[in-house]
Amino acid sequence: MTVIRGIDFEEFGVQHGYIGLTQSDNVNDSALIPVPVTVVSSGAGPTALLVAGTHGDEYEGQVALQALARELTPEHISGTVIIVPAANAPAVRVGTRVSPLDGANLNRSYPGSAEGAPTCQVAEFISRQLLPRADAALDLHSGGSNSVYVDAAFVYRGPTKELWQTKSQIARRLNLPYVIVVAEKFEPGSINSAGDDAGIPVVATELAGGGTVDRRTLADIRRGLRQFLTDQGILSEDVELAALAGIASPRVGEVDRPAQQWLELVSESGIPAEIPGLFEPLVGLGDEVLQDDIVALVYSVDDPHRAPVEHRAEVDGVVAVVRRPTLVTRGSFVMHIARRIDAPEGLK
Repeated sequence: MTVIRGIDFEEFGVQHGYIGLTQSDNVNDSALIPVPVTVVSSGAGPTALLVAGTHGDEYEGQVALQALARELTPEHISGTVIIVPAANAPAVRVGTRVSPLDGANLNRSYPGSAEGAPTCQVAEFISRQLLPRADAALDLHSGGSNSVYVDAAFVYRGPTKELWQTKSQIARRLNLPYVIVVAEKFEPGSINSAGDDAGIPVVATELAGGGTVDRRTLADIRRGLRQFLTDQGILSEDVELAALAGIASPRVGEVDRPAQQWLELVSESGIPAEIPGLFEPLVGLGDEVLQDDIVALVYSVDDPHRAPVEHRAEVDGVVAVVRRPTLVTRGSFVMHIARRIDAPEGLK
């Protein structure tokens, strides 16, 4: 059973509290395990929900929201901002994708259960207590320890024309280099699907990864957060906050960023390793490939005399995700190729 400590949603000002998860095991004897929450409210107005740390080894979003939770005040806003910088706090504390308490993946656990294991308790509290208060929400993901993504907004199709348009507009205005689109109910147990079920626009991100923080990616999402809060009518355009400021210097080799590109992950996008061994990528993030191009090799550890197994793209498109660890097992996805699509009409 979850409890909330230090937060009264009827109060104005800045409140730092936590969701208390209950767990009884060999380490936690009916203990309360805290998941930090910050609420900044000036009173009447729209509400935004900002979530990071859904997976404990995805860091750009966590760092961005930690800084925002410390700096944002009611004087900066008109409305309310709910910040959950370490949603899967048990996983964040040990740097793993899933919770060490129950082995569960938070983004496969929605809508959750207040009577369930700790991860289900988090999902229930966010989906039943926080999400219904919000007019819109962002869930900030990165590639984690096992993969690296192109920097992208990540949006589910549907479930209605109106909600799809709203989510697409938010994704567009984050102004990340890419927008990745997936099928409706792509992961039924995700916060995206919980938002769709509730009629609340939820847009995720995939930001670099590799178990570290990319400085330029962090700056990009800070600018995106600023735009999101401004577009929601919460943040005034003349407010200057270090937590929402980008950097002006380009990436190495980058002069002018190209126009935002829209991509779609389809069933043929993932390329699984056909044998266990050592993975060699032959293309990099953002590269354009054609169907049947050889994009990766996998070498057998036990049979060095054996020729490496070639892995080919099954679709034309852009390399959107590349596995980070070189060692793979059979079935590990070594990369994903996303098809190019047009952005929906009517976006600003």
